[in-house]
Formats: sequence, structure tokens, C-alpha cells
Amino acid sequence: MHRVMDTFTEYFDECTESAIKDNIIVVYQLLEEMLDNGFPLATELNILTELIKPPTIINKAVSMVTGKEGVSSVLPGSQLSNVPWRRQGVKYANNEAYFDCIEDVDAIIDANGTVVSAEIHGNINCNVHLSGMPDLSMSFINPRLLDDVSFHPCVRLKRWENEKILSFVPPDGSFVLMSYHISTQNQVAIPVYVRAMINFKDGQGKVDITVGPKQTLGKTVDNVVITVPMPKDVTGCSMTTSVGSYTFDPVSKQLRWDIGKIQPLKVPTMRGSCTLPAGTQCKDAHPTIHVDFKIMQLAVSGLKVNRLDMFNENYKPFKGVKYITKAGNFQVRT
Repeated sequence: MHRVMDTFTEYFDECTESAIKDNIIVVYQLLEEMLDNGFPLATELNILTELIKPPTIINKAVSMVTGKEGVSSVLPGSQLSNVPWRRQGVKYANNEAYFDCIEDVDAIIDANGTVVSAEIHGNINCNVHLSGMPDLSMSFINPRLLDDVSFHPCVRLKRWENEKILSFVPPDGSFVLMSYHISTQNQVAIPVYVRAMINFKDGQGKVDITVGPKQTLGKTVDNVVITVPMPKDVTGCSMTTSVGSYTFDPVSKQLRWDIGKIQPLKVPTMRGSCTLPAGTQCKDAHPTIHVDFKIMQLAVSGLKVNRLDMFNENYKPFKGVKYITKAGNFQVRT
């Protein structure tokens, strides 16, 4: 199902009900090639784009004029090769290979700052534009971190099991090379801290929240957003922030604090009060704070690419590796 959704997104720029209705003929053509009697058959995007032309304006106009469907009558050569995920005869003026190591941090932190649970979900996303039939190998400085992994079909599993090296002939274009999961708490560094005091009594609430960087190796924490779901009886919030701005939605009862970038010498704080109807008591209300953030050039797991080599071709491509750490389901209890 994920592969079908990814294919629809590549063809129609989005996978929505309206996009499927507008391109229902192409959807049927794709499903007919991707499935054989209910079993997956051709799921590689390179093969599908050779078989079925994407629904561009030019292709639609040609189909209307000629009356021919956008389905090729010739079987793609790559479908019969040992590497069906890569089309043949690929040529580029500029040969480039970019790899993004993106990690989502899921964590639950209690009111005392103790980590209840923490895990990392990571992907290595690739955007490869290389001529010919290149054979790539990627090694890591600390591959032992990766014990729960899944690979793109292009990866040679025996080489990984024996040497912990990713050896593969890459597809042409964008794809996910590897996904991994790290759930050992002593290997999951929490990159930000949140100290919060939220209590309700005598018809009003007090809010005091402080946010700061933690174990970021000097990298800047950016796109920081704090969301606090308030009790349904709260009618308004009046806050003072040292950094950023806040909004309160009286319908969803959510207090949102947009911090942005955390400066090293200025710790973001938000203090203020909440208003409640007269006689209302919310003593047992303990809202859970949701945290969003993004850190560039940092893989919080410590994963790092050591070498990226290319074989089977004579040219020297441009290679780049980028690391990104983001908040997944990051919660702080109060």
C-alpha cells in the first residue's frame, strides 16, 4: 500500500481523493501493471514510467489527438534484467548523488524530567542522478547502532550481514535506501529539555514553561513549537514570552508557542495565567505538552557515514550527505 501511494504521489503530485478521481484511467492502468491476480508484480517507479506515461498536459493532448492510450506496447528492458529498479541507458550531464539521513525522535518525559520511553525512527533518503550502471557502497563509522533495519530491494543483504556495508546499484531518482529503528533508551539522546509548571486553582491557571537545548553537539535547534492542550473550561490565556509569540485557540483549547530558533545565550520562557469561569475547579488537570523541533546537520543517534564509493563507472560524481533530526511524537507530562 505504501508503494501504491508513493507511485500515485509521483504521478499526480498528491495522493488524494480528487487526484484519483481526476486521473482514474491512469490509476486503473497503474494497478493493472502493479498487480497480477492480486499479487505485486511491477512496483518500481522506473519501470512504470516507461510503461505508462505520467498524465502531463502534453501527454493528454497527444492521447486526445491520436486516440491512443498512454501505455507502451514495448516491455521495458530493465524489467527483464537483474536490476529491474533501474532503467537502462541513463545519461546525465551532471552526475550527482545526495543522501539525507533523517531521524524522528519519539519520547515521553515525565514531570520530573525522567525519560519514560524514547526511540528513534530513521530513514536514509536518496536522490541519485548518475549515468550508466553505477555500483555504490556506503560504510558507517558506527554500524553496530543499526540492528532493526529494512532495505530497498537494491541493497545486497549478504554484504550487509557480513561486513555492515551497504552495497547497491541505485534506482534513478528519489528513493528510500534504508529505514531503521533504535529503541534502546541509553542510545537515544534527548536533544531538548522542557521544564513546565502548569496548575489550576481558585478559578485561574498558572503557566511557566522553559525550553532549552540539550545534547545537540553545538547544533542550533530550529522550528521549535510548544503546544499545550488546555482543559475545556479554560476561556482565555494571557502570556509573556521572552522569545517568539503565542496564540490561544478558544475552540480547540490549544495554547501554541512558536519559538523558532533557540539562541544559545537567550533561554526561551513563557509565563502567564489562564482564565476560568467563576467557581470552576481543574485541580486534576495535567495537560501533556507536545514539542516540535528540527536540528540540521545532526543525527541524534550518532549514526555517521564514513565512506561513499562508486564502482563500474569512470567519472567522478558529486556526493553529499545531510543529517536532520526532527521531533516525532515528543511529549512532556506535567
